[in-house]
Amino acid sequence: MNEPSSGGGALVALLVFVVASVWLGTVAQRIVERGSFLKGYFLGNRGLGAWALALTTTVQSGGTFMGFPSLVYSHGWVLTLWIAGYMVVPITGFGMIGKRMAQLSRRTGAITVPDLFRERFASPAVGVAALVLILFYLSFMMVAQFKAGAIVMKVAMPGSGALTFDESATAGFDYYYLIGLTVFALTVVGYTVIGGFLAAVWTDLFQSVMMLIGVMILLPLVLWTAGGLERASLVAAEHTTPGFLLAPGYSHDGRQFMPLGLAFSMFFLWVFAGVGSPAGMVRIMAGKDTRTIRRSVALLSTYNMFIYLPLIAICICGRAIIADLPGKTDEIIPRLALLTTSKFTGGSLVAGFILTAPFGAVMATVSSYLVVIASALVRDVYQRFVRPDASVAQIKRLTYVVMVVVGLIAFVANLRPVAYLQALVVFSGTGSAVSFLVPAVMAAYWRRATARGVLAAMTAGTAAVLTLYLIPLVAYLTTGEIHDPLIGQVTRFRPYYLLGLDPVVWGLAASLIAGVAVSLVTAPPPSAVLSRLFDAPTSDALKT
Repeated sequence: MNEPSSGGGALVALLVFVVASVWLGTVAQRIVERGSFLKGYFLGNRGLGAWALALTTTVQSGGTFMGFPSLVYSHGWVLTLWIAGYMVVPITGFGMIGKRMAQLSRRTGAITVPDLFRERFASPAVGVAALVLILFYLSFMMVAQFKAGAIVMKVAMPGSGALTFDESATAGFDYYYLIGLTVFALTVVGYTVIGGFLAAVWTDLFQSVMMLIGVMILLPLVLWTAGGLERASLVAAEHTTPGFLLAPGYSHDGRQFMPLGLAFSMFFLWVFAGVGSPAGMVRIMAGKDTRTIRRSVALLSTYNMFIYLPLIAICICGRAIIADLPGKTDEIIPRLALLTTSKFTGGSLVAGFILTAPFGAVMATVSSYLVVIASALVRDVYQRFVRPDASVAQIKRLTYVVMVVVGLIAFVANLRPVAYLQALVVFSGTGSAVSFLVPAVMAAYWRRATARGVLAAMTAGTAAVLTLYLIPLVAYLTTGEIHDPLIGQVTRFRPYYLLGLDPVVWGLAASLIAGVAVSLVTAPPPSAVLSRLFDAPTSDALKT
């Protein structure tokens, strides 16, 4: 089969997408200027409606359209179990803590997640711990996303000769990659700086719609090319083995990609990573009201179903259409987009609209994390510890500087880009889940929870996950071999699966045990604080 190549239409489609995103940032700026800077720029004046809240709370990332499709193409139908937990993220997450987090945010006046934990437990130490963990995990993932955005732009450039998202695509000096990285960085940092939280939300909403359109365009194209899903599955099994259709999944080297314990773990990972993400929490805090949160549950559940289930079908068909992509499985979505549109007029432009899906997913992730990181540094470090009396003008100026500097750091880091995008996505999601989920539930529902208990929960969960990730790293540095190669992805950046379970299970268990135990043996919080946060306002209070 001839190598597919990008035409000018693909680049035009992406540039139109970029211009539209920047325009939305300028519109958001006008809305922000109507209220106070902090509340408007970092929380959108608490005015998110159901659609904005639903389609931007659990933000898709580069892993959605690059790492995940690569795994489906490589291992088969078993990836349905991998992602099944994501279908219930809205029901579990919004139902578990959505309403209460929004209420606590309003009662405490919190603008950021560290703000919320600090005020809920009347403890600066809890706020600082939340701040450190947010900066660590979100920065870790955001830097990786810049590579993905740069490569999508590179794929769209005529003459680049590129379709790959792996490390080999960026080996040595790569002129096209550098252009793509520059355009991506200027675009996403630019519109986020201009409009802040609302710019991130509105562009995320626009990008979410484009993701859905891209998937819906590509699905019928690959189904028609492969001759239907049943035929595609049978042909894919011929190209691999019958294990492509069954659990624990196909692997060319006899490994078990998804044994039962790991499949079980994925329900914990995707559900609670979505709930525990600080970027998701701050979106919930910005919801207009409880009714909005309820409507968002149905909308987001439907949206996730129409994104991930078609992606599985697309990549199963992809294995039938393209027998093998050794070392280049991250290419599957752009290859299918270009191959299936190459035979009709305007196909390059259609391929470009399909490519806006992964590009939009990466932009959505980066813009959201930029806002959370900037708010953490400006609001929770500078204003709280360095200059409590800082003027609005000083805060605004510093916010812009921080976003530009963070973007510049990510840009420089990706001149020699990271590898293992999906592994980084899983690590960041796991870390956020074990650091924030149990503390968030304790904050929302347990009056007896204490500041020391929450600190213990954050510390124990984080320690458990980092330990399980360090074990294989130490083994690799000592022996040069990847530890426990029969489970999961074969990368140097992978955890130790204790008893066949993902670290998220052990991290959540450690966090829960430590949080409850320490809370029970320490002094309860002041009753005045609890009354303000948990008790309904009295009739006298309502009159004042």
